[in-house]
Amino acid sequence: MSELFVQRLTVLDFSYLDVERGLVGESWQADIVLQGDLDAQGMVLDFGDVKKITKKLIDEQFDHKLLVPESSPAFQQASECLTFTLNDGKKIIHCAPDDAVTLIHADTITPETVSRQIIDTLMPLMPSNVLSIQIHLWPEKISGAFYHYSHGLKLHCGNCQRIAHGHRSRIEILRNGERDNELEAHWATRWRDIYIGTREDLIDETDGDYRFAYTSAQGAFALQLPKSDCYLIDTESTVENIAQHLADALKHEHPEDDFQVRAFEGVDKGAIGRA
Repeated sequence: MSELFVQRLTVLDFSYLDVERGLVGESWQADIVLQGDLDAQGMVLDFGDVKKITKKLIDEQFDHKLLVPESSPAFQQASECLTFTLNDGKKIIHCAPDDAVTLIHADTITPETVSRQIIDTLMPLMPSNVLSIQIHLWPEKISGAFYHYSHGLKLHCGNCQRIAHGHRSRIEILRNGERDNELEAHWATRWRDIYIGTREDLIDETDGDYRFAYTSAQGAFALQLPKSDCYLIDTESTVENIAQHLADALKHEHPEDDFQVRAFEGVDKGAIGRA
């Protein structure tokens, strides 16, 4: 039996529900190993087919979605809405078209539980000579500050319009041309497991909760979650606007200094804001 591997095949940017942390934005890179017999070409599978089949499936069924542990006692579903009760009694309520959510057959969301479901979904798509698949999902190694955030972009023409998807993101702040590790750590802590919401999308505020809602090309979306887990901005929460918002906030707090903010959206991509 032969083995074929592809490292960093793709990146999953998504959000998931956790009974302790609430709504968590995450980014995982994906490695794959295929085990099987050689075909008539002398291959387990052509690299182009590995990428095409696997990336297509991950993009369509797991990426830019809300992943929900369907075996968790915290989870309840009614029609297009789901409720998730946190350990502190607070609730997250998410209403969206079916395509915005993937139910994971487990009681928690981990790289292992998600990779198992990807493998189970992927195996039927493989040629008969492929006998097994291994998928390793892993977060980017970041030496400095980073934060997990979720958001939704109602004006986006693709899957970013889903109201609860997210990223695990580095942040780099230059203060007068020099990295400021203290400010980076401050904002990473402030935005740990945060939902960055657009004020225009905030439709209700009751009992310590915010409720966001909008209709986009993919349908009607709504999300209710604790105020303490939210941060409001006046614009769409694109990474460009997030970077500029941070730069403006820093300039307001320290008017005598100049700032450049590199805000990442997941792995190796992002935007720069200056003030």
